[in-house]
Amino acid sequence: MAVSPTATHLGDEELDKRISDDDLDAEKQKAQALPQFPEGSLRGWATVCGGAFVGMCTFGNVQSFGVYQDYYTRTSLSEHSNSQISWIGSLQLCLLFSLGLLSGKLFDQGYFHHLMLGGSLLFLFSSFMLSLTQPHQFYQTLLSQGFGMGLGMGCMFIPSISVLSHYFRARRAVAMGFVVSGGALGAIIYPILLNKVFDRTGLGFPWAVRFIAFIDLFLLTLANLLMRPRLPPRIRAPIDMDKILYDFPYWLTVVGITLGFWGLFIPFFYLQVFAELHGVDPSFLTWTLPVLNAGSLFGRFIPNLLADKYGPFTVIIPSGFITGSLVWALLGVHTVAGMAVFGVLYGFFSGAFLTVATPAVASFTRSPTLDDIGLRIGISCFFIGLGLLTGNPIAGALLKSPEYIWWRPLLFACVVIISGTICLAVARHYLVQRKGGRKFV
Repeated sequence: MAVSPTATHLGDEELDKRISDDDLDAEKQKAQALPQFPEGSLRGWATVCGGAFVGMCTFGNVQSFGVYQDYYTRTSLSEHSNSQISWIGSLQLCLLFSLGLLSGKLFDQGYFHHLMLGGSLLFLFSSFMLSLTQPHQFYQTLLSQGFGMGLGMGCMFIPSISVLSHYFRARRAVAMGFVVSGGALGAIIYPILLNKVFDRTGLGFPWAVRFIAFIDLFLLTLANLLMRPRLPPRIRAPIDMDKILYDFPYWLTVVGITLGFWGLFIPFFYLQVFAELHGVDPSFLTWTLPVLNAGSLFGRFIPNLLADKYGPFTVIIPSGFITGSLVWALLGVHTVAGMAVFGVLYGFFSGAFLTVATPAVASFTRSPTLDDIGLRIGISCFFIGLGLLTGNPIAGALLKSPEYIWWRPLLFACVVIISGTICLAVARHYLVQRKGGRKFV
């Protein structure tokens, strides 16, 4: 039996319609399968608040180490050099960043609460143990403050940042800005408390450390109650490692950021010692680090917003050049006014470099589903941690106490920060070419 052309045409139209309907249904199912972001909600902002508390306990303690460095040098570990003492704080910094490679992977597998609770307990136990250390017992301080507190920080920090991705996408930079600003807020409060109590008769070092530990106990209890992951553990597709291993501009960025961090924390460790030995008014010494960290508070929030609009490299490169220049300019600072101006400016621009480093690394993702971002950031954190482990001890060795030859560690910090920024500028050039000549990256 013959089939009319009209019938055939109608059959083709009906078939096309069915195919179109099937494609539409498939797209709807795919859209429904993708995670939806509430961009806030009470639970989301409670998680941000908890993350800020974790930031206060982790970076708040790390950026207060300059007070400990000064106290150990003058009092309880006076027989040890600045370089040896700085290993304690450098180990904290190293573990805080390097453990991100492991804690980030465990977070993706659904172990958020295990990491947070275990890290909190280890951190708090080590904090109280630090208050029991005996003077002139270097190994006790290294074990409690360096290893114990550092391991606890490393377990908590990356998960407290990563969980924000369950609630925010378009407003993620704002949420992350609040969390990292919490670290700067802690670094303003803690140095003031420590400086006030260290020399107080009847209290001294043990109770100063305990006061901080009790504050951290309260904050971490709230953080563990407030923070909740929203999405199930992610099942990732296999990542093409060749795209990471042979990504030259990505590795150039890792080298640049590592070099920058190598010298970035030297003023945070040695600024109070510098001010004391350069005749700055003793009444201002208590405020040296708080002023520096106050600048860092704004430097961690405002540049995040600019990076979202103009690109992370557009923000981090000028911040790196200014940070390196300011380190060298510290040699000419001998007054309270000069120290205050340096603290605010260095805190702001070093905070910008610190905060925008992660978005800069994430810019190199080549996965449409962004599945390789975590691994790229984890790898960069590992190498950053190695740089942080050695940077401050090198500066202490160059300082060569009791002579205190300041131009040597400051020149070292200046050179490595600016060298790292040059690497970032070259990496940006390659990234612009990869993205088709986009102006802002």
